[in-house]
Amino acid sequence: MTQSEVAEADPFAGLRDMFQGRRVLLLEDDPALAEHVADRLLKAGFTAVDRVEAGEEALSLAEGGGYDVIILDRMTAGLDGLETLKRIRAGGGPSAEAPALMLTALGGEGQKVEGLLSGADDYLAKPVGDEELVARIAAQLRRAARAAPAANGADIINGPFRLAPGARTLTFALGDMTPRQIELSPLEFGIVCELMTARGQPVTKTMLWDRCWVEWKFLPDNFVNIIDARISALRRRLKEATPELGEGLHPLIVSARSQSLVFRDLSGVG
Repeated sequence: MTQSEVAEADPFAGLRDMFQGRRVLLLEDDPALAEHVADRLLKAGFTAVDRVEAGEEALSLAEGGGYDVIILDRMTAGLDGLETLKRIRAGGGPSAEAPALMLTALGGEGQKVEGLLSGADDYLAKPVGDEELVARIAAQLRRAARAAPAANGADIINGPFRLAPGARTLTFALGDMTPRQIELSPLEFGIVCELMTARGQPVTKTMLWDRCWVEWKFLPDNFVNIIDARISALRRRLKEATPELGEGLHPLIVSARSQSLVFRDLSGVG
């Protein structure tokens, strides 16, 4: 099995290339949790995870060296996670622009908003599954990497598909055929946009809910069922709109492990 086939079979395995050579700063005062998170990230492919228990330590390390990702608990000794992140952002040091994720037991909507307004790029309420944490870190690294192209409204190409985020259109053209626009509802376009932007890497269902079902102010118990129903309908719509691909490439949206989804990599399909 080739490396690309391995990545398609398990997209999480394909994240190792993204994480290789990258360093994480972890502020967490629960030693057992810190050890678990660090171990999981190292196994996922990160080169180093520096663990500290106090905000002052995190601030000192961030000012002294560059980190690719920062993960912070909110309730820590000395400086709390919010204040620590504010000072890292304001300090202009080598880690000032690094993607930052809050990992905390304080999961209320107001607390989440407060964390995001304090400079966090994502906010996760404990407990968080390993799959969810790794996928969200990967998503933030992708967003950081494509910040400049996104600002220019660059289209996303995946084989015969062209997604234009600015124009909010998805077109399909196989070989010499005239490009054909695929009609999608706003929600369907949002889902396809999230999955295609991930470029073959996993997007968890919780991430999809946060980004596509924005009118909901809470996470209902049956959110997975709601997503699964929508994904099932979207798979049918994409299949009906692209019969030229044949049965072998459908469904275009495939499951990855238990709670993640991937838009199939069609880069070799012309």
